[in-house]
Amino acid sequence: MKQNLSTQTSLLKIKKLFFPVLFLLIFIPGHAQEHPNLILTKNGVKIIRKELGSIPLFDTTLATTKIEVDKEIATGIHVPIPKDMAGGYTHDRHKKNWSILQKAGVLYQILQDDHYAIYIHDVLKAYAKMYPTLPLHPQTRSYARGKIFWQCLNDANWLVYVSQAYDCIYEYLTPKERDHLEKNLFIPYANFLSLESPQFFNRIHNHSTWGNVAVGMIGLVMNNEELINRALYGLKSDEIDPNAKDNDGGFIKPEGQNTGFLANLDSPFSPDGYYTEGPYYQRYAMYPFMIFGEALQNVKPELKIFEYKNGVLIKAVYALLNLTDTDGEFFPLNDGQKGMSYYSRELVSAVDIAYHFGGNDTSLLSIASKQNNVQLDDTGLAVAQGLQENKATPFLKKSIELRDGSDGSEGGVGILRSTNQLFDVVMKYTAQGLSHGHYDKLSFSYYNNGNEVLQDYGLARFVNIEQKNGGGYLRENNTWAKQSIAHNTIIQDEISHFNGQFEIGSAYHSEKYLFDISNPKLQIISAKEDNAYPNTKLHRTVVMLEDGDFDNPLLIDMIKVVSDTVHQYDIPFYYFGQLITTNFDYKTPNQLQKLGHKNGYQHLWLEGKSISKQKNTAQVTWVSKNIFYTLSSANAANSEIVLARIGASDPNFNLRRDPALLVRKSKIKKDVFIHSIESHGHYNPVTEIATKSSSNIKEIKKIVLENENYIGWSIVTRKSSNHMFILCTSDSNKDTRHTIKLKGKPIQWKGPYTYNKIKVIQ
Repeated sequence: MKQNLSTQTSLLKIKKLFFPVLFLLIFIPGHAQEHPNLILTKNGVKIIRKELGSIPLFDTTLATTKIEVDKEIATGIHVPIPKDMAGGYTHDRHKKNWSILQKAGVLYQILQDDHYAIYIHDVLKAYAKMYPTLPLHPQTRSYARGKIFWQCLNDANWLVYVSQAYDCIYEYLTPKERDHLEKNLFIPYANFLSLESPQFFNRIHNHSTWGNVAVGMIGLVMNNEELINRALYGLKSDEIDPNAKDNDGGFIKPEGQNTGFLANLDSPFSPDGYYTEGPYYQRYAMYPFMIFGEALQNVKPELKIFEYKNGVLIKAVYALLNLTDTDGEFFPLNDGQKGMSYYSRELVSAVDIAYHFGGNDTSLLSIASKQNNVQLDDTGLAVAQGLQENKATPFLKKSIELRDGSDGSEGGVGILRSTNQLFDVVMKYTAQGLSHGHYDKLSFSYYNNGNEVLQDYGLARFVNIEQKNGGGYLRENNTWAKQSIAHNTIIQDEISHFNGQFEIGSAYHSEKYLFDISNPKLQIISAKEDNAYPNTKLHRTVVMLEDGDFDNPLLIDMIKVVSDTVHQYDIPFYYFGQLITTNFDYKTPNQLQKLGHKNGYQHLWLEGKSISKQKNTAQVTWVSKNIFYTLSSANAANSEIVLARIGASDPNFNLRRDPALLVRKSKIKKDVFIHSIESHGHYNPVTEIATKSSSNIKEIKKIVLENENYIGWSIVTRKSSNHMFILCTSDSNKDTRHTIKLKGKPIQWKGPYTYNKIKVIQ
């Protein structure tokens, strides 16, 4: 059919208008893609809307989020001029803003209510008005001061979340409105975090990960390839001020060192997914790692980010889940606040993303069920659907070794778990852990059903409590928490490992000797440290033994020390609870005195001391959470047992007043320390009845061997059993055959150790 003249004229006018618009859509960055596309996606939002009302966990999370956001929107817009440290009003206000904006964006997309888009736009306009006027933050404590917050780290937090909000309302805004926000807020913000803060951005550290992801996320929203590449690969050499300095333990790009998001995947993560800074900061960094991973998978699937480094992002989620006790709380290795757990928002996000992009492992659903919360996106919907369909299977935390170092060659963390899943022992033989590392090679901690039996102190900080140093790290974190004496490890001459020097500690790592969990009733971790002290070799072995002689697993701890010269050695054990009894006499001072003057010793009160007159087995029993525990120590003549308590040299009461036992040997060049920790009995405060309140161990004996390559000991019980162990300390090959003579009789076995239980005839 022929078209009339008026129709042809109209089509021509439409074409004249259409083609310039089409040209702009094709060639102007930021207009060729649809939104949302980062965490929420166009198709994902359609599916979510369709499923609303039919998936309880998702619906509940959405309803809770709506109540929170609606309540906050009703208070108005709050964008104050920054002035406070962490915990102060302006800090917390801007922190709340980033969370509410992100959630409001999700609500706008799912509920299709312009009310949320208008709120986001109004808040962002307020920031765009304020941001160009901001100098550096008035608080000067950080090595990299932010503008909205006292440190660039929090500025990056803000942009990671707000980028998601901007993505959600991108198509709601006019091009003019987008241009205004990008020119006055987002591009200057991204440049400040990167080009203007290389000491923050161009590092291998959790701080720079947040910075990389902040720049990358806003780059993805704006389809700005320059920012995306800057995020992925770091700053170019000619973009870095040669005078920029870093004083927080990371580093500005040295020659030949890669930086950026991908480098922060390569270097700090081991092939097992362990993050060298420790689980507390791995948890903190997992949100930017995983959320940017999700965004890259959605926007740039060709990068195959979840396959990068053999799928290290997904492995990292499993590593973190394994670095928790039975209550889901992270083991506080290095700087770590106790109580942080997989219930945190970072792990809710990580578990959802790992489930959705990692193969729908149904064991992750059991963790998500405990979290009882999901991300409001495709991944959270998938998890909520899996739970509704009853697909969850148990997530079994078994004994595991997690290697440290980018290639897995820098020691690691060993975790032994009892067969009933109640007892955990965690031994650390890692690299330094960057600026958040502690000087505690070969340390360990011990748990019973989520309760600390022998504790790692964790960090000295009251996070986001303004009254305590603005919520930042306390002086005591360096003078106490990082020092070796604050951990259950061995200390020479009251000096911390590596003399407490970051540069020295960063040059070395411990070496795994043995990790054997082939027999679930006899599990062993063994590691060596040859650099903590000059000309001194340390070797620690921890055994978890399950045997009918003991109601619960028996923990056995052996430390061998060999040095060229004579030294004093201390081994502290930090326990919880009330001292019940000792099998030795001790003297208590009339006036409290400090145990020492530096390296953490100045923070310990001396409360009692015993000096053994002869070779014996010293025992100390305490009760904690109505369970009895006994530490038995094979003591030589003139050994000391010190009763101590944390809290000296602490005028601001920044430290907990926890008790400690300390085993000391003086004037030795080489020796072997052998201890056992036994859980036994119970006290019922209602019936006031104590059962099995005494240890079942009679004594620990060292076995004198003819060859210095072997260490032997036996644990004799009150039930007349002799549990004998012999460990080869020079060859951990499981196929090596050994023959030694003990009291003239040959003993043969295969592998690095042998264990025998002998009934003693009395």
